[in-house]
Amino acid sequence: MKVMVLVKATPDSEAGVMPSEQLLKDMGAFNERLVDAGVMLAGEGLKPSSAGARVHFSGKNRTVTDGPFPETKELIAGYWLWEVKSMEEAIEWVKQCPNPMMEDSDIDIRPLYSDEDFTEIDPTGEIMEQEKELRARMEAKNQK
Repeated sequence: MKVMVLVKATPDSEAGVMPSEQLLKDMGAFNERLVDAGVMLAGEGLKPSSAGARVHFSGKNRTVTDGPFPETKELIAGYWLWEVKSMEEAIEWVKQCPNPMMEDSDIDIRPLYSDEDFTEIDPTGEIMEQEKELRARMEAKNQK
């Protein structure tokens, strides 16, 4: 089962406050454990929303808003992509994580959809086959 582990933003992370050297070392050690266990597939920190943009969709209209965005509790400061056996395993890993912020913080865990989740709306498997081909093309391009 793949899960996305989302590190929620805080006022400090949105202000661009960089983590301490000790926190970077602790997170590096945690990431090393994840890699050694075969759990971590990807992970990155995100710059504050002031460096980003938001695109709002309303029918055929698109509205772009430059950051920063007002509600810190709705923002993400970083993520991991993990392969785990269960949600319980993901929770156990997160409980071992150093606090990713220098203040109170939250981490959300969200399962990704798998091909099996779409069998009812794709009974022939044609759409999932197209997805697999697209993933293979992306992987090939990323290997170059």
